[in-house]
Amino acid sequence: MKISARNALAGKIVEIKEGVTTAHVMVDVGGTIMTASITNESVKDLKLKVGEKVHTIIKSSDVMIAIP
Repeated sequence: MKISARNALAGKIVEIKEGVTTAHVMVDVGGTIMTASITNESVKDLKLKVGEKVHTIIKSSDVMIAIP
């Protein structure tokens, strides 16, 4: 796989919660759980399963910081 994004982190799927149209895919990336919201159709097309090794690819136009 080649991709232009530089924010790609390897991990393993630990949980998939399918909703009506959107699924939340939880990925363990070095002990940190990242959640991706993707369509149920994408889960099926990619044949995602718990325990599978995947890459999380982060694309963001903003990063914000808040002070409590």
